[in-house]
Amino acid sequence: MTRTLKHRIGRAGGVFVTGTDTGIGKTVAAACLMRALDGDYWKPVQAGLADGTDTDTVKRLTGFGPERFHPSAYALSAPLSPHEAARRDKVSIRLSAFRRPRTERPLIVEGAGGVLVPLNKKSLVIDLIAKLNLPVILIARSGLGTINHTLLSLRALRSRRCAVLGVVLNGPRNAANAAAIETYGRTPVIGQLTPIRSLSAKTLDRAAKRLARALGTPAP
Repeated sequence: MTRTLKHRIGRAGGVFVTGTDTGIGKTVAAACLMRALDGDYWKPVQAGLADGTDTDTVKRLTGFGPERFHPSAYALSAPLSPHEAARRDKVSIRLSAFRRPRTERPLIVEGAGGVLVPLNKKSLVIDLIAKLNLPVILIARSGLGTINHTLLSLRALRSRRCAVLGVVLNGPRNAANAAAIETYGRTPVIGQLTPIRSLSAKTLDRAAKRLARALGTPAP
């Protein structure tokens, strides 16, 4: 039986969405995955509350009801790295406090920043990925500099034996960069999120359908 990426995510109970950087498009990718997989959403650590949360954005873009969204374990005031935002809020982030929410649907987990972003004095986001034991989709920008950032992130994930399903590139199409990531990173580029001029539920739905088709292809 040929297994698809969607099948692998279903068997694992979800997927962890991380990135090569902050502001890389993880939230839009997570919303697309939520629509593509008919899943639930969880942001374990939310840093920066004043301008609205990533959960609020995903709710607006997907149109799903509140029962699909699970509360963050930590909601921090400042839009900073979690370890610094927690320090300013006089909060201590504990890895033991993170537990996967229970759901019958695939759980889409969105990380904070990149894989080596600190959570506290000892733990990084990659430690949370390893603890939750979910396969990973890595979001990367498509343009100049992405090869180095993506290969470093893939190497870090493999050093912790995290299962990487593939890379999603965000930005204008760049076939050369996609080919380089697949060759040197030994990881498939499973999707491309091209710039969306007006981000809305309708335009996101079109992107989600394209991603759903990619997830339905045979897994490597």
